[in-house]
Amino acid sequence: MTADLVTESALSFDCEGHTLAGILHAPARPCDVGVVVIVGGPQYRAGSHRQFVLLARDVASAGFAVLRFDYRGMGDSDGARRGFDAVTADVGAALTEFQLRVPAVRRVVLWGLCDGASAALLYLDDTHDSRVSGLCLLNPWVRSDASLARTYVKHYYARRLGEREFWAKLLGGRVGARAWRALVANVRDQARARDTSAALSYQQRMARAWESFRGRVLLVLSGDDYTAKEFIDVARQDAAWSGSLRHPHVQRHDLPGVDHTFSTGGSGHQVSNLTVQWLLALSERVLAPTEEVE
Repeated sequence: MTADLVTESALSFDCEGHTLAGILHAPARPCDVGVVVIVGGPQYRAGSHRQFVLLARDVASAGFAVLRFDYRGMGDSDGARRGFDAVTADVGAALTEFQLRVPAVRRVVLWGLCDGASAALLYLDDTHDSRVSGLCLLNPWVRSDASLARTYVKHYYARRLGEREFWAKLLGGRVGARAWRALVANVRDQARARDTSAALSYQQRMARAWESFRGRVLLVLSGDDYTAKEFIDVARQDAAWSGSLRHPHVQRHDLPGVDHTFSTGGSGHQVSNLTVQWLLALSERVLAPTEEVE
């Protein structure tokens, strides 16, 4: 499939009385697997540095139809703005419209970055939608006050405490009182980290969806990103996520030195290639081996 055989068209569709806007990338002969891109953070369907546009074009050129759209209250969609944990109706409306527009699509993959990945899991926890056969999750968002404290203590302050420059500044009085108080506060918060079920409600729902999902998962983690580090720490330490990274249907790729939105060094193109190769395996019903990259 080549790019000149792909059409891009704007569309609008209903979601609980509001109008959502989207862009459909449709190959001339689409595969039975299609992709719905779930936007994360306060942004619209183009993504940071047009990431979702470029991704959709790469994926559609490989023969997979793609829909990227705006939630209610974002971009060109009307309605009140809502958080990633309250977009189940929006995602469901997008899936329905996608299959109406591209009848060849029988199986849908939800692709999400950051809290877009979280929204994908929360959608499945809410609906158990049988149309969804795969998840592409990039740097999933699982933040809580306790997990953030653990992450900073482990990955930032532990590194700083091992640096000669830090101790020279400290002993020389050049480490500000506010920075020192921040270290002490984070250590204290880590020691007190006993998350209640209420505090972890959305994280627990994500874990439950991950555990019960019988489709395949592509997990991509940035090496230079605290959100990704936080997810790894939560997945390894919290009982709700026990064994999630070793799930037999999970294919994991860690990209060293890459930032949160895959903005530099060709990492965006690398993500597109990983997505396409994983989709090709999924469309052929071939389970790629689990990858654990530390």
